[in-house]
Amino acid sequence: MEKTTTFPLRYTTYALSIAGLLITAPLSIFLERWYLLPVIFGALTAIGTWDMVQRRHTVSRNYPILANFRYILESIGPEIRQYFIQSDTEERPFSREQRSIVYQRAKNVLDKRPFGSQLSMYEPGYEWMNHSLIPTRLDGSDFRILIGKQCDKPYSASVFNISAMSFGSLSANAILSLNTGARMGHFYHDTGEGSISRYHREPGGDLVWEIGSGYFGCRHPDGTFNEDMFVKNATLDQVKMIELKLSQGAKPGHGGILPGAKVTPEIAEARGVPVGEDVVSPAKHSAFSTPIEMLEFIERLRILSGGKPVGFKLAIGHPWEWFAIVKAMLETGRRPDFIVVDGGEGGTGAAPLEFINRLGMPMKEALLLVHNTLVGTNLREDIAIGAAGKITSAFNIARTLALGADWCNAARGYMFSLGCIQAQNCHTGRCPSGVATQDPRRGNKLDVADKSRRVYNYHKNTLDALQNLLEASGLNHPSELGPEHIIQRTSKSEVHSYMDMLPFLEPGALLKGKTGLGVFDKYWPEAQPDTFGPPEMIIKLRETKLH
Repeated sequence: MEKTTTFPLRYTTYALSIAGLLITAPLSIFLERWYLLPVIFGALTAIGTWDMVQRRHTVSRNYPILANFRYILESIGPEIRQYFIQSDTEERPFSREQRSIVYQRAKNVLDKRPFGSQLSMYEPGYEWMNHSLIPTRLDGSDFRILIGKQCDKPYSASVFNISAMSFGSLSANAILSLNTGARMGHFYHDTGEGSISRYHREPGGDLVWEIGSGYFGCRHPDGTFNEDMFVKNATLDQVKMIELKLSQGAKPGHGGILPGAKVTPEIAEARGVPVGEDVVSPAKHSAFSTPIEMLEFIERLRILSGGKPVGFKLAIGHPWEWFAIVKAMLETGRRPDFIVVDGGEGGTGAAPLEFINRLGMPMKEALLLVHNTLVGTNLREDIAIGAAGKITSAFNIARTLALGADWCNAARGYMFSLGCIQAQNCHTGRCPSGVATQDPRRGNKLDVADKSRRVYNYHKNTLDALQNLLEASGLNHPSELGPEHIIQRTSKSEVHSYMDMLPFLEPGALLKGKTGLGVFDKYWPEAQPDTFGPPEMIIKLRETKLH
């Protein structure tokens, strides 16, 4: 190959830095005010020299000094897009409009909009809620749903609560603020699978204790379920319900490891694990392995808790696994008191890109499947349904309840109320707002008195907005919302209500036979209450690829 003797222009900045250093260094000896120039040129020369000798980044070797500007711009790319490029309505993952309405309601400032909607009302996917010519007038917005009607200690829950976020994922001050706000507004705060920390206990707000596969707060040293520790926590007056986590929307079917370096004394105290040692969250539970065993475990937890409502949370994956759980309910007569449907939209938990984008059923389809299955088996009246998945506004709540939920949970919405700016650094520990970090230098800057009031305001003002929607629609309670109230544009010239567009089963339809819906007619007959395994037809299909 012929060698080139032309000096590459891409080295010009590096060469000029060296030249500047050589020229200004001696001059600074005689001219006192020139001392900054050799410092600047020296720093640039050092950066350029390192770029030339390192071997990890080819771009830096080819473009010494200049490549660093590229990396800086790349590192602040999300902020540039968020603040300067994206429109107010572009959801990546939450739009500026969605964030702004939370900030305004949390700060208790004007949340009105002038000059009409910015949404494209004639584009497919646009949704709205029908109003009535005979609106109602309601006395207040403290809407509630009774969960665990058959329990000794049923719980009257708000229709809008704080979804699962563990201490360890969120800072101590963030947990304090969330729970204080929940206490002020009389709504619940889900602990997340990291169990009940001192920061959950101190304010005294209502708790839903989430128990994951690591059994944090109720585990033996080998990671198995510890009955005595469970009783100690479950019987606390502050704990109103127990939620068994089967899977979550952010990373369904994915276990995890909390590195020992992050297991501080406070986290170890909450989770019941040794300080400084790696902690494993298995991908599945060890206390049960079949649907029937799971329901037996739920019944055991209900008894041990003194009669408090016990349910489970799941992100829907294989439909036959969900159907197997329902068949186990029919066979044993055992029921969970509630089910929380977590959408595949992903939550606060950091996860691999494929899990966030491509794993798990979105909330709308998942909620509809769960609601229809329970209606079709005449179990819906016995089991309350909660739902979570990118819920930030009153319309989000109304739409979710219209699909079949009894109440909604939100995680990221309440993070915004704490001051989260969607920097998307949750997994790095460098959260600029002090919300998703364990760095005390960052987390301690979050003012608990101010942020807890914002959490309360956000909840109160969002439910006030829901009250206004209900009144305009001629309704008296969120439980009256149905699929006929939500309309979606399907093309430039067609619109349909959820009632006409989506399938809704008649009570007992699954018990009577074919429904005419593929997912039910194909998988319901094949699901078995004593196994989560695939039906025979799926096993045979898989075998065709093994020969």
